[in-house]
Amino acid sequence: MRARVVVVAGASGSGKSRLCERLAAELQLPVVHLDDFYRSGDDPELPRVTLAGGKPIVDWDDPRAWHRQQAVTALRTLCASGAVDVPVYDIASDSRVGHRLVELGDAAYVLAEGIFADQVVPDCRADGMLADAVCVHNPRGVTFWRRLTRDLREARKPPWVLVRRGVALLRADPAIVARAERTGCEVVSSPEAYERVRRCVLR
Repeated sequence: MRARVVVVAGASGSGKSRLCERLAAELQLPVVHLDDFYRSGDDPELPRVTLAGGKPIVDWDDPRAWHRQQAVTALRTLCASGAVDVPVYDIASDSRVGHRLVELGDAAYVLAEGIFADQVVPDCRADGMLADAVCVHNPRGVTFWRRLTRDLREARKPPWVLVRRGVALLRADPAIVARAERTGCEVVSSPEAYERVRRCVLR
């Protein structure tokens, strides 16, 4: 492997993407956004959930809504060959709208972030390409507000869906963190994650 993977997991709205953008700019690291490996909205295998006061909708927070194996294969390809073509996913339209080339350049590490990022930890560890794995966790109320304002601003879904989904995720926060811990992620705050990843890359 030419590079190893630093996994940045955490609930939606926890600050993973912003953290990785900052680290990527400072340390010249490539970033793989694992949420781009979502299934298309018309995929019959998509799990569904009924939110309080609404009709059943796709459960985009269930790991079954995501192509784990495709994500793992992309990370293997990038770490081994130095480049990989990855999809670009649009949440509002529930579909892949393009693709982009991710290249290592001179980097020896890759940042892999997403709400299901913890799911790639066992495979990365087994392949010998795991450098570190963190789960970004902040106060639940802060995460809820960040997620809701972002999703409303970007019009990701109808407002009633975003509010109800936000409440459901607020309640599910402990389970999301526990899932990440089980795969081997270290649960840390945003500042702690920044320092930990930075030390890992620069040591």
